[in-house]
Amino acid sequence: MKLTKIHHIAVICSDYERSKDFYINILGLKVISEVYRKERNSYKLDLGIGSHCQIELFSFPDVPERPSYPEAAGLRHLAFSVQDLVSSADSLKSHGVSVEPIRVDPVTHKRFTFFADPDGLPIELYEDE
Repeated sequence: MKLTKIHHIAVICSDYERSKDFYINILGLKVISEVYRKERNSYKLDLGIGSHCQIELFSFPDVPERPSYPEAAGLRHLAFSVQDLVSSADSLKSHGVSVEPIRVDPVTHKRFTFFADPDGLPIELYEDE
């Protein structure tokens, strides 16, 4: 077996409209498709990141909260590459998103920061030159 790329990342949200707005209008992801699955009382929204990866945003009734931040077993955080970390962080702040101070990775010496989606899922911006 040879894995070639990440195809998608699935995220379950507690408030579909709020998360949909966040991922589309604040993060700027592109809508690929949106489906309401009546039998599951659930939406599935496919969002494009660049030309090779997607986020699947799901809504389900009565979802449990994330167990802890961010060191719960399982997915720790999502990380997105950006070319200009400062302007990206400023853009988030202009939408009222709380952004942590910019730090420098001690191994790669690249800058990064964290913020959270509407459900508290930690998201990292990593400056990619």
